Amino acid sequence: MQSKLSDTELIEQTLAGNQAAYADLVKRHQRFVFTLAMRFAKVREDAEEIAQDCFIKAYRSLASFQGQSKFSTWLYSIVYTTAMTFLRKKRVDTDSIDDENTIIQLENRPSGYDVNNVENKSRSFYLNQAIDQLLPDDAAIITMFYKGEQSLEEIAQALGMEANTVKVKLFRARQRLKEKLERNLKYEAKELI
Repeated sequence: MQSKLSDTELIEQTLAGNQAAYADLVKRHQRFVFTLAMRFAKVREDAEEIAQDCFIKAYRSLASFQGQSKFSTWLYSIVYTTAMTFLRKKRVDTDSIDDENTIIQLENRPSGYDVNNVENKSRSFYLNQAIDQLLPDDAAIITMFYKGEQSLEEIAQALGMEANTVKVKLFRARQRLKEKLERNLKYEAKELI
């Protein structure tokens, strides 16, 4: 079964004309590509467009993939450049921290009976909300490092930066994320009291 094949084997099969192998590559990476695109675009439709463009660009450029890095690192560099180009074209302003959608999300939180499940969902909700409030570069680095489990070197290669620069950016992004979390949770605590 192709899903057990490595990315490299799927690439080889794709280059040999097996389009189903590329579909497996897309399935394997689509969730993370979309998550990363969403960190940049902040709007679902834009993120979907970015993700689709990325897979099309990757397919067209697959023959140029040399295997010097993991396929995911190469693909995420395509996501980064595609998202930056898309945002430049749209000239999207960063969202306000106090925008109306954030308030609606807080008011419409799901509730449940399982305290641990609710607590885990709440943690995830606030973490994702705080990441969404970061600048796109910060959100991308945090997402690639923690959710994509990319090393500093892999992130550096994907973003076209030095590893030390990524390390500094990751440190600063963590600090900004911490500030966002503290601010969001402070407001949540006030609402509960």
